[in-house]
Amino acid sequence: MASAPGAEPDAEGAADTEEAIYEEVMPCDRMELSQRLAVDELITTEASYVHNIQLCVSDIRAHLQKKQLPDLDLEGLFSNTDDILHVSRRFLKGLEATATQGHDQLLCISALFQEFKEEMETIYKIYCASYDHALLLVESYCKDPRLQAEILDTLKATVPHTGVSDLSFFLVMPVQRITKYPLLLGKILENTPSSASARPALQAAVHAMTQLNANINEYKRRREVATKYTKAEHLTLRDRLARLNTHSIAKKTTRLSRLFMHEAGIVAKKRRLDRLVWQPLCSLSDMLVGPQQLVKKRLDKLLDYEEIQERKSEVGSVTYEEEAAMNTYLAINALLVAEIPRFNQLALQLLGQIVCSLSALQRDLAAQVLHQAEKELEQMPHGRMPLPSFWKMMEDTLQQLGAQLRTFCQTFETVTPSPVTLPLNPAEERKVLSLVSKHGPDKLYQVTSNISGSKDLDLTLQRGQIVALLQSVDTKGNTSRWLVDAGGPRGFVPAGKLQPYCLAQSQQPGMQMPALESSAERRRHSCASLQAPRPQVATFTPAFQVVAGFSFAARSPQEVSLQAGQPVLVLEPHDKKGSKEWSLVEVNGQRGYVPSSYLLTVPAQEPVGWSLPV
Repeated sequence: MASAPGAEPDAEGAADTEEAIYEEVMPCDRMELSQRLAVDELITTEASYVHNIQLCVSDIRAHLQKKQLPDLDLEGLFSNTDDILHVSRRFLKGLEATATQGHDQLLCISALFQEFKEEMETIYKIYCASYDHALLLVESYCKDPRLQAEILDTLKATVPHTGVSDLSFFLVMPVQRITKYPLLLGKILENTPSSASARPALQAAVHAMTQLNANINEYKRRREVATKYTKAEHLTLRDRLARLNTHSIAKKTTRLSRLFMHEAGIVAKKRRLDRLVWQPLCSLSDMLVGPQQLVKKRLDKLLDYEEIQERKSEVGSVTYEEEAAMNTYLAINALLVAEIPRFNQLALQLLGQIVCSLSALQRDLAAQVLHQAEKELEQMPHGRMPLPSFWKMMEDTLQQLGAQLRTFCQTFETVTPSPVTLPLNPAEERKVLSLVSKHGPDKLYQVTSNISGSKDLDLTLQRGQIVALLQSVDTKGNTSRWLVDAGGPRGFVPAGKLQPYCLAQSQQPGMQMPALESSAERRRHSCASLQAPRPQVATFTPAFQVVAGFSFAARSPQEVSLQAGQPVLVLEPHDKKGSKEWSLVEVNGQRGYVPSSYLLTVPAQEPVGWSLPV
């Protein structure tokens, strides 16, 4: 029946008509709208990123420079942020200029990424390689109340609108941005029809940014390999004494006797000799330590590489562990091939100057040294003793001293002062709250002395840190080596360097504990037995999250694929054999292994961007 003029149309019929129009027209319109929103997000987030980097350089760093704090390493914190700002400004200007290109905008955006790829890779790989060091600096400054107060004062004075209380909020932005480019371009490509002329150019831009991130990751991995074998060990007196044994004492005794042979009768060095020879030689010696260790490790890895190559030629395939060993050798070898020639040239120039200086001084010193040596020899009480008898006397004396040293080491190992509970700084108090919420107060222990991890799964901890006990035995059944949670990293530590930590509410002014009903629960909380009820604790919201720093394609059912910038949940920071090169993670409900070096820990942030209404 036809409706009368002015009457309301049938509601059900109108809905059917609108749905038909939506089905015919809206899919195309929605794709075009999504593409436009994706382009807008790329440009607006780039503008926001450049603004934040500008704040980081012109406001925050400049304010810290004016304070002239001697303990603050600004170069280590901000690295080459100036270069990143310079490139990002020009890149943003190019992006904004594409808005006037109409239908050619996508082609211009793709060409812009291709144009800036090489320059971005050069500057971002330097920043990403030094990012972990910057985070360690931030962590160390948080433990210094004076430096932490100065940093907070700077942030409140320069960026009060952000409410940020940690430099890492700004330092992580370049790492996040460079990993975001493939995702932003992929979103544009996803909403570009396959028949569009700009689609091949967009595909090339996505591939270029993905390859850029892979190259940055490879550079970072090479640097990590080099740092692993060149860093100096910082051992305590007890750790050094623990390394002493009969073999090491005999070796050091032989060295000492050889040193006496070289130095006996030598007069004190002149100032010219110290300035022209000794000091430059010490500098050269320090320079050679890292490359020497890296070259030695390269030879070790070469033997493994050749063995794996032979096995691969016979069997036709290798395991993941063997492939990782081959990649380690290739990384070390590539780094040495690239940098050793330039290093050798500088070292030879310095050595030549040292030799020339030594030769000039040797003529003046030779006669005086010989004359003084003869005078000193006559004054020695055993100067006229036959040489075999003299060496016999020296060996007997050194053996006696060695026996006394061994006795001292045994006494030092068995008799130790009783440990005391150390006070906590605010950062440790926050970590204690997290550990209590996950493991309970009865699992808390405090480190009584510095721990330097010497094995792959060992942790390096500082005196006073709080950890949670996971297992009181290692994988081989050794009860003197415990598995602990250090508030993020997990690993083994010596049980003798841990003591139970008694948690008191009065010790934690910053921890909001709910009121407990009974008087027994209001008493000081200590390490209770397993049957004792655990106190209620406030919920803990992590300030950091783990994300994929680079894309990774799974190569077997045991692995899982990653997209750069994608959040992941780390289930185990090692594989079944305990190797930390692979981590077991969960991504979008799927579990599998990924390379540990592909993961980054960044501050948790609110999600940004846009989404279409459902």
